[in-house]
Amino acid sequence: MKRIIRYRLLIIWLVALTGLAASCGSGAKRLNKRVTFWRTDKIPYGTYYAYEQLQQLFPDASVLINKRSPDRYKTFSLKNKEEEEEAYNNYDDQKTNYIIISNQVIPDDDEIAAILGMVARGQHVFISALRISETLLDSLHLKTAFYTSAYNTDDSLTISVNNPVTNDSVSYTYPGYALDNYFVEVDSSITSILGKDKYGRPNFVQFNYEGGGSLYIHLAPTAFTNFFLLHKNNKTYYDNVLSYLPKNSDVVRWDEYFRYHTKGNDSGSGGKGKGLFGAGSWLSKQPGLARAMWLLLILMLIIYLFESKRKQRIIPVIQPLKNASVDFVKTIGRLYFQRHDNKNLALKMTVHFQDYVRSRYGIRASLSDPEFEKRLAWKTGYNVNNLKNLLYYMNMLQDEYSVSDEALLELNSKLEHFYKHA
Repeated sequence: MKRIIRYRLLIIWLVALTGLAASCGSGAKRLNKRVTFWRTDKIPYGTYYAYEQLQQLFPDASVLINKRSPDRYKTFSLKNKEEEEEAYNNYDDQKTNYIIISNQVIPDDDEIAAILGMVARGQHVFISALRISETLLDSLHLKTAFYTSAYNTDDSLTISVNNPVTNDSVSYTYPGYALDNYFVEVDSSITSILGKDKYGRPNFVQFNYEGGGSLYIHLAPTAFTNFFLLHKNNKTYYDNVLSYLPKNSDVVRWDEYFRYHTKGNDSGSGGKGKGLFGAGSWLSKQPGLARAMWLLLILMLIIYLFESKRKQRIIPVIQPLKNASVDFVKTIGRLYFQRHDNKNLALKMTVHFQDYVRSRYGIRASLSDPEFEKRLAWKTGYNVNNLKNLLYYMNMLQDEYSVSDEALLELNSKLEHFYKHA
């Protein structure tokens, strides 16, 4: 019996070593489709190139990273109140360009008042995001077609901007995610339209204030990603858009505060993206090694289960409670309703989808593997575009810091359509 167990363990280890060698030896590169808008990311949808070009566009300005709220009172501490007060006053005295490029910009009421106050005092604020606070838009008499453009997964983007010198409109395009939005309501008496989408609908506007400041709202943030700017001559779009900001500014502040703060949430990222397999870890940048490590962990788990099966005690049979399934569903429903943890619920819905595909169609579910998408579409006969949209949407929600009720309902609708028609 012991000889048979040793033989099985030897086979398992040989399979593990073979998988490790195959994974590490694979030199195939795949396009990283994660949309981060992060200044340190050199992936297609990061903003490393846009950030690095700021110094060339504003040669006389200091480029700084902003990690504090625009509301001065939100960031003051009792110990350093005098120092922070002095820093705030110096910040106000300087000619500043404040640039925010993020997945979402959802300030609370005090932060909105602080942003508008900065502009009224002569500062210049540029905001480009997939989703912008409706309260901020309402204060500017703006209304967008969609509350977020994260669902617009078209595989190309065409936009135009007015040249700040000649006022000629120049169009730019690239073969990547669109993720753009447009304005359906604009108050022409206070708004200047600087850019449009491919259908001629405004997506970039300017507001000038009597104090000399200006506020810019832009609805196509993918135009600042590495993929877009390095495609053909699209760098000119970047130059034209940011040339509306004054070049004689003393400071250019690249914002990181709104990346993790939504309506006054000061919890930050909470270590998001860190750890061994997190999005920001070194191992995540080595896909072959990461797959091999997961394979080793799974094999170790199998070995543990084989060994523990021979030694575990007999588990007594516990009679289930009457109508246990209904009680369980009610309990879980109340739990999620009280906690309102949409992100956790979205992750569990994704895991349930993966388990359903694995058990029903015998396909190992990997949302980021394009071969999985092709196999699942072939086996189920489900519409390829709908399936592609569903997989991208689940991937996108995993990267979101929080999931709104509308986004959760949208995910449920897509999953129900798949279960019904697949």
